[in-house]
Amino acid sequence: MCGRYYVDESALREIQKLPGDLDWTRQEKYAGDVCPSQEALVIREQAGCLAVEKMIWGFPGFEKGRLLINARSESAFERRTFRDSIRHRRCIITAGGFYEWDKEKTKYSFERKDGPVMFLAGCYNLYEDEHRFVILTTAANPSMEPVHDRMPLILEPGELKRWLLDDRAAEQILHNTPALLNVSTEYEQLRLF
Repeated sequence: MCGRYYVDESALREIQKLPGDLDWTRQEKYAGDVCPSQEALVIREQAGCLAVEKMIWGFPGFEKGRLLINARSESAFERRTFRDSIRHRRCIITAGGFYEWDKEKTKYSFERKDGPVMFLAGCYNLYEDEHRFVILTTAANPSMEPVHDRMPLILEPGELKRWLLDDRAAEQILHNTPALLNVSTEYEQLRLF
């Protein structure tokens, strides 16, 4: 599961280096923590090229006031809510990292080991004239398992264009296991012995 992520200064600098004609002029407004129902900048396909667009995190839920913020990568093609989006409207959510809480409500931060930015797989749809996105999740890898059994599907930098532009490659990417991540918490439990 992914219920909050963040974009920090080092991630913003790295995102600006992405190839293509991506307009990141509005990015400073979107730095910091991103929560469900908030606007965020995401990358999507537009006329065969990569484009940056602001979207709202979360599809309207089945109950009034509830949001669907994640979609399981294993079943996205079968679920009516996500099927058309995953086939035709994939997107990339850029983040410095994400947060997750364990059963004791301890907050953990997850970041890539090899760089300051991670690319989360997502899909989007149009609801009442607003583009809205969800983050795809997959089974937890060993760095995530002690905290939660689900995690975002993290794209490798070489997979970005294929995720957006190549339907067959996107189906394969849905089954990837994300790279191991650095895990930290705001405090560490002290041991007496």
